Amino acid sequence: FFYFPETHGISFRIQISVKEVLDTDVLLNLLFHLPVNYPSTVPDISVNSDQLTRAQCMDVREKLLEQAKKHLSEPMVHDLILWVQQHLKDVIKQSATVCNEKTTLSKGTEDGIWMLLLHLDHMRAKAKYVKTVEKWASNLRLTGRLMFMGKIILILLQGDRSSIKEYLILQKTSKVDVDSSGKKCKEKMMRVLCETELQSQHKRFQTFEVKEYSAPEELQREFETAGLPTLFSEFVPPLLK
Repeated sequence: FFYFPETHGISFRIQISVKEVLDTDVLLNLLFHLPVNYPSTVPDISVNSDQLTRAQCMDVREKLLEQAKKHLSEPMVHDLILWVQQHLKDVIKQSATVCNEKTTLSKGTEDGIWMLLLHLDHMRAKAKYVKTVEKWASNLRLTGRLMFMGKIILILLQGDRSSIKEYLILQKTSKVDVDSSGKKCKEKMMRVLCETELQSQHKRFQTFEVKEYSAPEELQREFETAGLPTLFSEFVPPLLK
């Protein structure tokens, strides 16, 4: 349980396992934030699960909030948990038809195309490093861009979620660069800026390319062409400072 001062109400996290959803147990993490005037106000709820897509988690959250409104002015957390245990199957089924069979649910989040944006601090052995990244992308059938702009180095990848995860492991555990004394070293200065499922408005990259940009505007255009203007505006400007 996480308690916050009186002024903010109370937040707590509950993990439940829901049986028999497509023959597998689904582990749901529910975070409830009860405002000070709960239960005359509905709690804020967030839903996470490794077995569900982000869209499905959002659907579950919306349905829970709808249920919460029906229970106004009476303690409701327990009822909401019971409700989700009984109805999770239906919510997931509905969200499957809505997203037009794009993700088959048997594998949960492993399906669908995912996107990853990484920021690297530097590359000392640039030529070797670039070759390694190209080889990994090719082996894992990932498309996207390795982008250089001034001192900024970004890697944008698209592909199966399992391949994206595999790439992250390689990037963190392989000796990809050299340290200041020329010894081979692992990448310690990498940040994952964003990891998310590809939405319909995003365009798929057909190839993996290494590109150099001379100005932020050029970099921005690359993101915009890919239908990713918000990804640029959210993550890149802080790096330019």
